[in-house]
Amino acid sequence: MARSTVDQVTQRRRGTGLIALDEALSWGGYTLIAPQTAGGRVYLIDIRGQVVHQWQLPVRPGRHAVILANGNLGYNGNHAASPELYAAWSMWHGGDFREVTPDGRTVWQFEDVTHHHDAQWLPNGHLLYAACERLPDAFARRVPGGTAHGPDVPMYGDVIREVDRQGRPVWQWRAQDHLAPEQFPIHPGFGRYHWPLVNGLGVRDDGTVLMSLRTTAGIIGVSRADGRVVLHIPPSVVSHQHAPVPLPNGRILAFDNGNFRAGQHVSFSRVVELDPVSGEVVWSYSDPMASSFYTPYMGSAQRLPNGNTHITESATGRLFEVTPQGEVVWEYILPWFAPYPDEAARRTGGGELNTVFQTFRYGADALPWLPAGTASHR
Repeated sequence: MARSTVDQVTQRRRGTGLIALDEALSWGGYTLIAPQTAGGRVYLIDIRGQVVHQWQLPVRPGRHAVILANGNLGYNGNHAASPELYAAWSMWHGGDFREVTPDGRTVWQFEDVTHHHDAQWLPNGHLLYAACERLPDAFARRVPGGTAHGPDVPMYGDVIREVDRQGRPVWQWRAQDHLAPEQFPIHPGFGRYHWPLVNGLGVRDDGTVLMSLRTTAGIIGVSRADGRVVLHIPPSVVSHQHAPVPLPNGRILAFDNGNFRAGQHVSFSRVVELDPVSGEVVWSYSDPMASSFYTPYMGSAQRLPNGNTHITESATGRLFEVTPQGEVVWEYILPWFAPYPDEAARRTGGGELNTVFQTFRYGADALPWLPAGTASHR
């Protein structure tokens, strides 16, 4: 039987690379991209979508990469020896952290095979990251909700760790020690394998650690002094969100995915700016045709110096920038498509993908090693 000559990858068929640019309104700069299925390649593109620098890492990303204050790359790599704790673990675990120079030399490495999702490279050189541990069966039975995967499938709980440059632990927070499970039920749409699944972290100026709770929905703020929850944005405000980012004005920027959004018959994502005191949404962006902007997993947003917001729509590899008025002024679709390299990840995320966990925009001042004259108006 003859096979179609049409590209069967829907997102690629719709177009890749630079889609739109308003140079007068865009902040410009350079975007750092660590595609999930690009074999450990990390790209830096300019505002016109041209690759101006590239790294090749020995392992694929566990989640993402950032540019550190010294200009090096902070890489959250997928640890080759991490155990398969549950069905989706291979898709989102990291555990192999590396600081890498622009010419590709690893100058620092730290490993923790229990790490998953987010990590924050702190200004003092410490690393703050989410890990997990098996919950006692008696405690797991107290956690309401979720879909059971069988009587013998264990449940894992989050442990947030901070280590110094020598890899020594300096702070730790365990969900089972500080959260009452009855107050944080797992949504019925998620399995009973990870509670509450901290998929994003942030640190406010006062030291409060922000945590995005995926399977229960909501954002909490935790006191470093005693581990108490001192801030709570409930599931009635956000829906299975990612990436809580503290802003200079004291508010919190978050990527609100919209899985199982209450009272809505159409799934859509939005970016929200939250007042942590009132819990109210004080600014948001969603597409005028709501379903045109939606990623059921991953996603992030970054407030740029001119007030615009850089957004990562992860599942479709779509990056775009909007003004405070919600006008799109830049759009780029990742052109790097491939299946996950390991069978465990392919069982959860099949097909040829151009997904990316988070991307970040930087000005030229953060990249002093870039050749002079590299295209950008920042």
